[in-house]
Amino acid sequence: MADKLMTAIAVKRLLKIAGRHAIGGGLYLEVSETGGASWLLRVQKDGRRREIGLGSFRSLTLAVARDARDKALSQIHAGVDPVAARKQAAGVPTFREAAAIVHASRKSGWKNGKHNAQWIRTLETYAFPTIGDMTVDRIDRRELLDVLLPIWLSKPETARRVRQRLGAVLDWAFVKGYREAEAPMRALSKGLPKVTTERGHHEAMPYGDVAAFVARLRQRDGWGALALEAAILTAARSGEVRGATWAELDLEAGLWSIPGERMKMQKPHVIPLSPAAIAVFRRALALRTDGSGELVFPGQRQGKLVTAVKPISDMTLKAALKRMGETADPHGFRSSFKDWAGEV
Repeated sequence: MADKLMTAIAVKRLLKIAGRHAIGGGLYLEVSETGGASWLLRVQKDGRRREIGLGSFRSLTLAVARDARDKALSQIHAGVDPVAARKQAAGVPTFREAAAIVHASRKSGWKNGKHNAQWIRTLETYAFPTIGDMTVDRIDRRELLDVLLPIWLSKPETARRVRQRLGAVLDWAFVKGYREAEAPMRALSKGLPKVTTERGHHEAMPYGDVAAFVARLRQRDGWGALALEAAILTAARSGEVRGATWAELDLEAGLWSIPGERMKMQKPHVIPLSPAAIAVFRRALALRTDGSGELVFPGQRQGKLVTAVKPISDMTLKAALKRMGETADPHGFRSSFKDWAGEV
C-alpha cells in the first residue's frame, strides 16, 4: 500500500537527499553524493538477499521502474534470473563495442579534433588489449587494475585519463542495464600505488570525485577550506585565490576581475562566478573583520590575524586536503576542471 502512496513528485524530492530510499515493494531509489540516481530492487529468496539494478532515474519514470520491478519479481518467483535474462535479450556489448558507442555519443560536443581522437586512441592502446573483448558485465576492479597498473607510475597523466575513460564507459553500461553496478572507481583507487609527481606537475583528483569531495569540504571550518573551495569552483590558481581582494569582486554581477599584475601571463582576467562560487565569497564576507583589510582570505596564526596585508599561505590549502585524507594538490584541481570540460 505504501508503494501506491509514493507519487512521482515525492520521489523527485528524494533526489536532494543522498542515500537509499524505500519506494515500496522492494523498489529503492539510490541517490549518490554527486546527485546521480538509479533504481534498485532488493529481493530475498531461499534465505538469500539480492540487489538488482533496474536502471537510472533519468531513463526510467516511477511507473516504468515499478513495472520493471514487477517483471523482475515474476521472473525470480518463476526461477528465472532477471539479470541473465535481460543480458541475453539485450546482447551485452564488449568493452570495445561500448567504448565506440560512448565515443560516438560524445564526439558532437567536442570542438577539439585532437582531443576527440585521443579519447578513443588511449583506450585502443592501453585498454583494448586487456579487456577489449570482454563483455562489460564481466569487468570489475581486478580487470581494471590489469589495465592501469602497467602505466600508473610510468605514465601517470595518461593513466589518469585512461582511468576516467574506463569509468565513463562502464557507467554508461550501468545506465543501459548491462551492468549491475556502476564502475568501481573508488574501490579501484585503493589498489593503485601512490604517484610521486615530478616537480612542475600537480597531482589531480579525478573529476568524477570532485563533487563528492566539495560536499565533504563544506562541512569543514577555516580559511583554508573556504579558499580551497573557491579555487575549485573558479578553476583559478591558488595564488590568485589567496591574493584575492574585495575590490576585485562584484558579487552582484557575479564577476571576479583579476588585474594583470596578479596573473601568470600578466594579462587581466575576468572570471564569471557560478552561484556556488558566489556563495563561497559571501561566506568569506560574513567572516570579515576590521583587521582583515581588503584581503578575501587573510593569513592567520593561532586564530589571530597576522597582518592585514599578508594573504593565507599555500600550505594552509594543502593542509586542508591532507586533513581530509587526500593526496591531490590544490593546483591539480585546474587539471580536473580541464579534463571535465574536455570530456563532458
